[in-house]
Amino acid sequence: MSIDTRITDDLVASKIEFVTTVPCKQLAGVIDEIDRRPEIAHVPSNKEDEGMGLCAGAWMGGKRPAIIMQNTALGVTLNTLATLTQFYRMPLPMLISYRGELGEPVACQVEMAVHTKALLAQMHIPTYHFHHQADVAELPKILEFTFMCNKPVAILTDASFWGGY
Repeated sequence: MSIDTRITDDLVASKIEFVTTVPCKQLAGVIDEIDRRPEIAHVPSNKEDEGMGLCAGAWMGGKRPAIIMQNTALGVTLNTLATLTQFYRMPLPMLISYRGELGEPVACQVEMAVHTKALLAQMHIPTYHFHHQADVAELPKILEFTFMCNKPVAILTDASFWGGY
């Protein structure tokens, strides 16, 4: 089973019915797999903060949401995370490609990588970092956790998790 199928199966098993995504090369396989699943409504977003607004609407409409995004846009989501998601105690699993680490071919990606974990920690957002594909075994428990405690949770997936750049 591919890692993309495994992740999507875990989302479905966790009763996630709404996913919004922002294009990302590393996450493209998961996005394609989500598109194939009739049990998940997939609404692509132009920007990550817009996607979080869509997830909030899905949650208020009785659907379990998730967002798939890159860490390089985490900065534009901080206000939405604080004043919408956290303030109203909305669960939000965030599957995030963690660009900018060792082997990164694009220099500008490194700058946000330097700040990603610190920003998530400052926001008191539980963060899990997947380095190896075997780490995905934790995903069902992480998804259960975010809906149990009504908090956003970040799942960082780095290039080694996806097999390199």
